[in-house]
Amino acid sequence: MRSPKMIMTICLLLLSYPVLSQFGTPFNQRDDEYRLLGLKRAKGAFEAAKAEYERQQDLFEQQLVSANSLEESRRNFSDAEVNYQQSLLAVLFEQQYVSVESAVKYQAKDGRKHVRLSLKNASGGSAEYRKLLNIDDALFRSLQPDVVNNVYVSLLNDGNAIISQPYEAKIDRLIFGQPQTLDFVLLQDLDAVVVNLVYGNGTQRSPKIYLQKDASVNKVVVQSEQFSQEVELGKTASYGLTLELFSGLNNTYKLEIVNLPRQVNRYFTDESGQARLSQFKFTESTNTRRAALQVSLPDRPTGEVQMDRPLVFYVLVIPQDRLEALGNLQGRIWTREEIDALEVGFVRLELVPRGLGRLLVKAPQLYYAVSAGQPLSLSLDVKNEGTRRLDNIELEIDPPLNWEWKADPAVLPALAIGEEQKLRLLITPPAGVTPGKYELRARTTSFSEGQPINGEDKSITVEILAEANLLGTAIVILLILGLVAGIVVFGIRLSRK
Repeated sequence: MRSPKMIMTICLLLLSYPVLSQFGTPFNQRDDEYRLLGLKRAKGAFEAAKAEYERQQDLFEQQLVSANSLEESRRNFSDAEVNYQQSLLAVLFEQQYVSVESAVKYQAKDGRKHVRLSLKNASGGSAEYRKLLNIDDALFRSLQPDVVNNVYVSLLNDGNAIISQPYEAKIDRLIFGQPQTLDFVLLQDLDAVVVNLVYGNGTQRSPKIYLQKDASVNKVVVQSEQFSQEVELGKTASYGLTLELFSGLNNTYKLEIVNLPRQVNRYFTDESGQARLSQFKFTESTNTRRAALQVSLPDRPTGEVQMDRPLVFYVLVIPQDRLEALGNLQGRIWTREEIDALEVGFVRLELVPRGLGRLLVKAPQLYYAVSAGQPLSLSLDVKNEGTRRLDNIELEIDPPLNWEWKADPAVLPALAIGEEQKLRLLITPPAGVTPGKYELRARTTSFSEGQPINGEDKSITVEILAEANLLGTAIVILLILGLVAGIVVFGIRLSRK
C-alpha cells in the first residue's frame, strides 16, 4: 500500500507534466530589436529551466519521475541555455566598439613617412551589464565580453585605395583597457587618412581622421621632388619645396642655404612664385606649406662653378629663436654630419651646370653683282656665343641649278667659347647663265656635347649682269652723231635763205 503523501506527490507531478513538456522560451519578435530586453527574457527562462531540471533530478533519484521526464527536462534546460547564450552574445557583439585613440605622423631616418596608430577596445559596458542583469560571473567571463577578436586594420585614401605598408595589419585580441599600437609606412603622403576597421562578427568602421604630427622632434621636415637638376649656364633652376611642421610650438622659421658658391644667385618664393620669402610661419589650421627655390647660374664658368661638376648644397629651416645661437652659416662648407648635429629640418639638393654652344653667323654683305661667267668670292663670320665648345662647324649652300660652290675650310674642327672665325666661300655660276637675280641659302651646322646646333640661315642674292655689245653701241652712237650733224646743217642752210 502506498502512503497518502506519495499519492499526493504523484498527482502533483501528473498535473505539472503538460507544463513541463511545453517548457521553453516564448519567442517575442521584438527581442531582435530590443536585445537587452530579449536577454532579460532569455535569462529568466534559463534560470527557470535550470531550477526545473534540478528538481526533476531530485525526483528521479527518489524514483518519483520517469527517465523520459528527466530527459525532456534536460532538453528544455539545454535549449534555454543556448537561447540565453545566443542573446548574451548578441548583446555583447552589438556593444563591441574599436576606436582610434591616436594617429601620429612622423618621418623616419630613411626619409619615409610613418603613421603610429593606437587602437583601443571601447566596449566598456560589460561590468554594467553584469550588474544590471545579475549574470553569472563564470558564464559571462567565459564569453570574454572585454575582448574584441580579430581586428583588421588598413589605411585608405579618399579613393578607397590602400596607402599603407603593410597593406593590412591584424590584432588577434584587443582587450579592454589595453590599447595596442600599430606602425604603418605611408605609401602616399597625406595629412588625413581613412582608417578601415573590421572586427568581431564582421563589424566595419571607416572613420576619416586628421593625422597628428609628432611634436617630439620639434622641426620642419623639408622635401623636394626635383632634388637634382641640370641647367645651362646663364639659366635658372627651380626647386619645389614642401615644408611640413612636426612641432608643438608656434614658431617663425627662416630659410637658409649653405654650401652654394657666391657666384650663384639664389632666392626663395612662395608657391605662386610672385613673392620672395625669407621667413614664414605656420597657422593653427595649416601644418604644410609650399615654397620654391630659384637658383641662377653665371653666364660663364668660374673657379667654383664648373661645367659637369655637381654643386651639392643644403636648404635649412631654422627656428627664429635659434638664429642668433647658430650665427653666420655662410662662412664655411658644412658636412652632412655637422648639419645633422644642428637638429633642424633640411634637404640635400644638387645642381649640375651644363653648357651648350650657340652658333652665330654674321655676313658682311648679302648682295653681290657679277658679270656672267665671273666667279664670286665672299666670307661669313661664325662665332660661338654659347657656354660650351662647338665641334664640326660646317657650311652648306643651297645653290641654283648647275651652280658650283666651295667652302674653305670645308669643316671647321672646333670653336671655343667666345671664339670667332671666318669661312670663305667661292661661288661659280654656270657658263651661259641668263642675266638676272639669283638667291642662294647658306646653312651652318655644328655639334655641342653631342647635340646638333644650327646657326641662322642666311640668304645671299647674286645678280648676273648682261654682257655689253660694243659694236652695236658704236653704230648707235654714230647714228646719233650723224642725226645731230644733219639737224645742224639743215638749220644753217635754212637760216641763210
